[in-house]
Amino acid sequence: MYEENALQVEAFVKRLEELRACLNLDEAKKEIVALEGEMAAQDFWDDQETAQKAVQRLKILKATVSVPEELLSELEDAQVLVELAQQEEEESMGEEIEATLTELGEKLDQVEVTSLLDDPRDAKNAIVNIHPGAGGTESCDWAEMLYRMLVRYSERHEFGVEVLDYQPGEEAGIKSVSVRVTGPLAYGNLKSEAGVHRLVRISPYDASKRRHTSFAAVEVLTEVDDTIEIEVREEDLKMDVYRASGAGGQHVNKTSSAVRITHGPSGIVVACQMERSQHRNRDQAIQMLKAKLYDIELQKQQAELDKQRGSQQDVAWGSQIRSYVLHPYQMVKDHRTNVEIGNIDRVLDGGLNPFVEGYLKWSLENRNKN
Repeated sequence: MYEENALQVEAFVKRLEELRACLNLDEAKKEIVALEGEMAAQDFWDDQETAQKAVQRLKILKATVSVPEELLSELEDAQVLVELAQQEEEESMGEEIEATLTELGEKLDQVEVTSLLDDPRDAKNAIVNIHPGAGGTESCDWAEMLYRMLVRYSERHEFGVEVLDYQPGEEAGIKSVSVRVTGPLAYGNLKSEAGVHRLVRISPYDASKRRHTSFAAVEVLTEVDDTIEIEVREEDLKMDVYRASGAGGQHVNKTSSAVRITHGPSGIVVACQMERSQHRNRDQAIQMLKAKLYDIELQKQQAELDKQRGSQQDVAWGSQIRSYVLHPYQMVKDHRTNVEIGNIDRVLDGGLNPFVEGYLKWSLENRNKN
């Protein structure tokens, strides 16, 4: 009765072996040895910035090596478990084996996703901004649902989440939120969520129980480090200070520590209110501005490449990347990759792995076509 389980484990092992070959683990191990040698030097911490980057790189490399090896060990244990159940014809082990294989399948999916993160920016931290579309309370509520979904996804992957700016809606939900997500491959895992998200449901705010369609935009930016030169002139900046609102500790609404910066040449407006210090809020707002300017420059470069290749990508408001339908049926569909999931509650609770993996494979296929 466990023949299918045994075949499933064999398929998992084969997938992992193919993946290990693609990851070039031998080179990663050599780089780990070299970095550990550098870190053993007495003057390693003299340059704090360089040292921190080396530590971050080492953490990513160790994860690249250790996760597949640990997964292989777990798959070997699963093989032993299935063989034992077959030999003893123990029917009661069925549920345990099914649960184990489901968990191992999810881990293997995540390792495959990580192997697709080959853009140098993927390893960086991310700044995520969420804004509701037209529609008042309904869209503000949808924006907050997306915010919770992305926070839950980040927590599941052990990323740090720091709220930079939070503007609550007048009746419910949020007018806008900005968060900084930190950890190895944070940007690479979240970049698939950038775009317009569409929700169809029976509105809880409509007394007539009519069906409503709401939109919210998610912006995912690479946090800009000091190795990237983005010029921001002081004379181009207009800074306003105000009292913070929303979650933020005892200092909220007591001092004008929140900062809003307007960049004249681009018209970009950024805000940060979550630090006690006005100076620290200003520094963080400047970093957010640089991330936006960097993203604009990257988009210009990509647009030029698309023009040269004779292709264009529609990025207009309303060209949703994904639809979440709660009524008259339940389905989440990504319009770029055609990945569909019927368990919408799981998706809204941060279960985004199938969409992230689908997006990364879709992006790779598009790059190869060009």
